[in-house]
Amino acid sequence: MFKKVLIANRGEIALRVIRACKELNIPTVAIHSEVDATTLYVKKADESCLVGPGPVAGYLNLYRIVDLAKQKGADAIHPGYGFLAENHEFAEACIENGITFIGPTPKAIKEMGDKIFARQMMKRAGIQVVPGVEHGINSITEAENIAREIGYPVMLKASAGGGGRGLRLCRSQEDLHKYFDMARSESLKAFGKDDVYLEKYIEAPRHIEFQILADNYGNTVHLGERDCSIQRRHQKLIEVAPSPFMDSDMRKKMGEDAVRAAKTVGYTNAGTVEFLVDKNKNYYFLEMNTRIQVEHTITEEITGIDIVKEMIKIAAGEKLSVTQDNIEISGSAIECRINAEDPRNNFLPTTGRITAYYSPGGFGVRIDGNVYRGYVVPSYYDSMLAKMTVWGRTWEEAVARTARSLDEFVIRGVKTTIPFYRMILRDESFKKGEFDTHYIENSINGLVYEDEQEKIDLVFTIAAAISAHSHS
Repeated sequence: MFKKVLIANRGEIALRVIRACKELNIPTVAIHSEVDATTLYVKKADESCLVGPGPVAGYLNLYRIVDLAKQKGADAIHPGYGFLAENHEFAEACIENGITFIGPTPKAIKEMGDKIFARQMMKRAGIQVVPGVEHGINSITEAENIAREIGYPVMLKASAGGGGRGLRLCRSQEDLHKYFDMARSESLKAFGKDDVYLEKYIEAPRHIEFQILADNYGNTVHLGERDCSIQRRHQKLIEVAPSPFMDSDMRKKMGEDAVRAAKTVGYTNAGTVEFLVDKNKNYYFLEMNTRIQVEHTITEEITGIDIVKEMIKIAAGEKLSVTQDNIEISGSAIECRINAEDPRNNFLPTTGRITAYYSPGGFGVRIDGNVYRGYVVPSYYDSMLAKMTVWGRTWEEAVARTARSLDEFVIRGVKTTIPFYRMILRDESFKKGEFDTHYIENSINGLVYEDEQEKIDLVFTIAAAISAHSHS
């Protein structure tokens, strides 16, 4: 096992990795910016060091991070998600310096990070992909010809895309002209390359992903699916596992395809194979994420498998602790991403100091977070404050328990998605498991709520008004 692990990330995922390492008796090193110096994950790590300069650049400085690992005597690095997690050059730099990268090989990261190459590989493996092209498009004329052949609507996608960037829906030739250069420019800025391609747009699909684990001895398993259909602008908000949409036969077939996809590229460690599923339950390979996912928690809850610990043990040369035959799915789990956003203002991120923080508890309730009362939400990072994961023996119990937990969750000082989620959990379509990727945009006008005001806030407001009046 490793002598020491450096976590090349921040926030809740850094804390998640620290906790897994502690259970494996592995000392940890946290890196942090000046902004993050006093945050929870830094306090929980055995050691910490400033990665700077600036609030973001340090987390992306792969050479600085590798040097820090060597200085601290860390023989492994866990990249978390985001930042450098899917950067094959970072993985290569770790290996070249005698440090184990806790994740897949640089080759797998590079190949599956290229969406066009990934499509080509899946077609060779006999896995259905969304109708489209397997090469980059360099001119609007070529794009027009391909779109005409595929038939509108089409999705214009960055080859190196992810997180909804470099992605545009085109319902007409006018849309294609409008978005072509925009998508290429966005792709270049976000990923360093402007390659784009076209796929047929599937109307109102389900977004289904399968969690994969693979060791270095040829053993590959899936841990069932997650339904990530509830999203806003291609950003996931609520995820559930297993999907209420799936039956056992479909789960078996898709799971086998997910395993075959991983084996086709010689994949090792943890990853996710993502599919789009149409209304007739036809499914198509979408992409593969070569890292831990934000929503891995719901899979852990329904399988009892600690995915982060499995990642560490696989990277240390151990075999998988499970086989496909002894993986059992128990109950249902729901994850809500508690974001510092204002749903009533187009989900605009909000910043400020958290003046009150009370997280829910009770049977089947798990909180993964890095914030607390007095924490100042910065403007430099992702808006997620915490992840609330709730398990129930049945889908109905999981829904009821999640609704109860959201009622208990109190965060004041910044606007959050909590009130919006409360409405979703009480929506009849959601409770019936009837949702697709258009659920939010189709339902948002019906998911209305009033901004909450705690009685104590009202007292403070009145007191402040009285004080201001008395000094006027």
